[in-house]
This record gives sequence, structure tokens and C-alpha cells, in this order.
Amino acid sequence: MSAKRSNAIVEHLRRAQMNELLAAGKRLDGRGVTESRSMKIETDVIKKANGSALVTLGNTQVIAGVKVQVDEPFPDLPDKGLLICSAEVLPLASAYAEPGPPDEDAIELARVVDRGIRESEMIDLKKLVLIKGEKVYAVFADVSILNVGGNLFDATSYAVVSALLTSKIPKFEVRDGKIVDTGELVQPPIRTVPVSVTMAKIGDAIIVDPTSEEEACMDARVTMTTDAEGRVCAVQKGGTGTFSVEQINHVVATAISKGEEIRPKLKSVTGSG
Repeated sequence: MSAKRSNAIVEHLRRAQMNELLAAGKRLDGRGVTESRSMKIETDVIKKANGSALVTLGNTQVIAGVKVQVDEPFPDLPDKGLLICSAEVLPLASAYAEPGPPDEDAIELARVVDRGIRESEMIDLKKLVLIKGEKVYAVFADVSILNVGGNLFDATSYAVVSALLTSKIPKFEVRDGKIVDTGELVQPPIRTVPVSVTMAKIGDAIIVDPTSEEEACMDARVTMTTDAEGRVCAVQKGGTGTFSVEQINHVVATAISKGEEIRPKLKSVTGSG
């Protein structure tokens, strides 16, 4: 029997086992359908960054670093500073990762995380303007995936949020029309703490925080970000499967409740209250 045929049979049996467990409200790793894996957050792990965080979510490990500089605003947003997220999967993070420019998955990952944080208005970008239409603070959040173990969206979002919460940015002032670095470090204008919650649909079941094995069997995926007031700020769907209206309502309720569960962890670990 060829290795490919053997793997196909193993995958089929694994999916059958997964569906059987999910029908009983259980998962391969023993979690309930709405239960997240254990999470560990370490901050200030990159000394030269303005803020940084290492997040371990189950077997997934992500590191984020924040750097701040003066730049020009986007032409259509002259009264707002910049917030830009980027992500790369390191070649050693997965057997399927390859060296070179970010692929489509890494680009989608960065965009989904960026959108969730931006749309939540976690940082008041209007307070990052130095000279309207000319000079603003530019906040860059760069992420490296150290190990792929499923649910990169949430792990990456938690890493960026934690890095921003603990960041100290240089204080710039405008003097005689010129930008001057005062030498002081201040906290960025944080407004809220967004929480990303990713759910996978496998058959009729919807599970929170899917592992790589569960992602390989999922029909569809949805990532939803809520703010501290429980408002849905951003949504991204993936996969070819569909969600019914009832399932979307369930996803929204789950994202809000999980947000309330995870947000205190982010705030307490980063010392932000």
C-alpha cells in the first residue's frame, strides 16, 4: 500500500472519530466544543522593540514586536496615525512552510489581525497625528510564527494586542514646524482591548480554537473580533462551507462570551488592569 493511500485511510478514520466525538460534544484532545486551549503570554521579550509579546496557545507559538516611528499619513486619512500589521511563518514553524515572501495564507493572517485591531479602535489613531496631513506616528506590528499548531488568527491577534498593551512609544513634539524627539517614552492611546475568537465548522458542529488537525477537517472557518463593550468589530470567513442564520447567531454569542473570558487574561498578564 502506498504511503499516500495509507495517509488517506488514516485521515478518513481520524475524521470519522472526530465526528463521532463532536456528536457527543467532545473533541480529540478532550476539550469541549467552546473550550480554548491553555494560553501563556510573555511580554518584553524583544528588548529593542517598543513592545513585544510571545504567545503560546496550545502548540501554536507566535511572537510579535512593535516599532514606532514618524511617517506620512495615508492620503485618504490625513487626520489619523498609521497602524500596520505584518506576519510571516518561519520555515521551521511547519513542515509545509517554505522560505521566501509571505504566501497567501500569511497575507490573509496579517490582514485579518490588522482589521480586527483597527476596527475595534484599540488605539486612538487621531491622537497619533503630529502635523495633520504631513507627519504622524506610524505603529508597525511585525509577527513571526514560531510553531504552527492551529488557530494562527487568534494566537497572532493576542500577541499583537499584548505587545501594544505593554508598549512604550517615543514622545515626539512639534517645535517650529519640526518634529523633535523629547527622549521620553509614553504609553500609546489605548481605548479598548479587542479579542479575536476563531471557530471552525466540522459537519454540524462549531468548535472554538481549532487545532491543525481540526482545521484539516473543517468545512468552514470564521474569525470574529469583539471590543470591551461586546460589540462585533470585524468578521472574516474562510473555507467553502456555509453557516446558517442560527449558526451565525451562535457564533456571535460565542465570540462575545469568549471575549469576556479571554480579555481579563490579556489585561492581567500585561499589567493593564
